[in-house]
Amino acid sequence: MAEPDFSARGVRIERWPRSLTRAGEVRIEDGRLALLTSYGREIDSAPVGTVRAGRPWFAAPGAAVATLNGTRYRLTLDGRDRDGAEDRAADAAREGLCRRFLDALRRARGNRA
Repeated sequence: MAEPDFSARGVRIERWPRSLTRAGEVRIEDGRLALLTSYGREIDSAPVGTVRAGRPWFAAPGAAVATLNGTRYRLTLDGRDRDGAEDRAADAAREGLCRRFLDALRRARGNRA
């Protein structure tokens, strides 16, 4: 089995207005983006060519929005709730993970920009 293009655990996955999991996994593998629960059960998946994802300007560090099969999901790529006492290094790490997710999605699509 091939290694995934991108994998992040401890991801908070929300479908407005409710949280689906606080410790899920986002995985890009074999041309598909999959959102998984902490137990490995699939929440949703779609071919990367049909997925829309981005980072809204108002989002917290490490947060992204992805649309799979017409359903919008908010992904917080650290899984931790914002408690107000977080330092800038942790925010930078979350932001880097979010950027890696979006870059991996573009690469899997074939877009290099």
